[in-house]
Amino acid sequence: MLVLGLIKEGKIPSDNRVALTPKQCKWFKETYPHWDIQVESSSTRCFSDKDYEREGIKVVDDMSNATILLGIKEVPIAQLIEGKTYLFFSHTKKAQSFNQKLFHAMMDKEVTLIDYECLEHEDGQRLIGFGFFAGIVGAHNGIMAYGNRIRDFHLGRVKDVKDYMELVHTYFGLKLPNIKIAVTGSGRVAHGIIEIMNLMDVQQIEPDEYVSRTYDYPVYVHLKGRDLYVHKETGFYERMDFHENPENYNCVFNQYLKHTHILMNGIYWEKGIPPLFTMGDLKEDDFVLTTIADITDDAHGSVPINLGDATSEEPVYGVDVNTLQKTLPYLQNGIDVMAVGNLPNELPRDASRFFGEQLIKYVLPDLIEDGNAIIRKATMLDKGKLTEHYDYLKSYAQH
Repeated sequence: MLVLGLIKEGKIPSDNRVALTPKQCKWFKETYPHWDIQVESSSTRCFSDKDYEREGIKVVDDMSNATILLGIKEVPIAQLIEGKTYLFFSHTKKAQSFNQKLFHAMMDKEVTLIDYECLEHEDGQRLIGFGFFAGIVGAHNGIMAYGNRIRDFHLGRVKDVKDYMELVHTYFGLKLPNIKIAVTGSGRVAHGIIEIMNLMDVQQIEPDEYVSRTYDYPVYVHLKGRDLYVHKETGFYERMDFHENPENYNCVFNQYLKHTHILMNGIYWEKGIPPLFTMGDLKEDDFVLTTIADITDDAHGSVPINLGDATSEEPVYGVDVNTLQKTLPYLQNGIDVMAVGNLPNELPRDASRFFGEQLIKYVLPDLIEDGNAIIRKATMLDKGKLTEHYDYLKSYAQH
């Protein structure tokens, strides 16, 4: 019998999310009786071994008989099983140097790698991901950081609540000051940010009003690609051309920057795409930005003062606007940066349920029937060999 396996997370610090919840596993088993499903025992997962066993799912210590293995974060090299098909976020599609050894190990062990990040619709929109809950937690943390700075209101930590519904209840009675918030991006991360803006009763306004008016209540502007980038010659924005030739575009975020107290960054970034602002912009006299929630979290990327990951325990650090060095947060001459790589881990049960629903809807039916064009395009390695679509990683793949 074919076996779908849920592996335990081995990356440190540990992640307690999972690709499928116990009830989703039960649904899979009932819907696809020619497949079995088993879960690797884990003491850190947000759903316990007993939660799975209660739904009739087998919990095991050895995953060697599984056909397809589902994880979340990068699988440590020592845990890779030779010749298996894996789905997880490998963080290698941008030739990330810190995961090159893992990529080589997968090649050596003849692993087939299907990367969640590479599962896309025809227009490049990602099929699945944790972006919505990254936006939820990141937006909360951004407002929390601003409250800690001005000491006018207080928000607790997301990880201290049971679930998303309890988080919503913590906003009752919250009254934010008259601030302007810029939200960037058009994907799931931005949708999560906007969800929190609405729950906190922050009003959306149009870009032209954002730069020309003042308000006696909190407002936000939602800036998508065409609001942020223009072609150097034509002055227009064309999405496909921008992603293929980002060097031909200028970033025009500066016109919003001087009106922004909090930046909630949810925009996609890769090398070649201009940053939202420059280090020099921070020294302008009319610069009012004090808090950045860099939810997409690319070090030295769209937010050039993202100096690297903070931790879930201490999610905010400061950056001195004069020296551009990392400092303690909430200092007078600093900008506070919230940059955490595993934000959805603070709402693991909700995030896992949401992710599993997407897997069931968009991926699993085709995956277990030998795939389709979308899955083939997301297959970075086939039995350890670099696939045609990822030919640009040839030098990265060389030992």
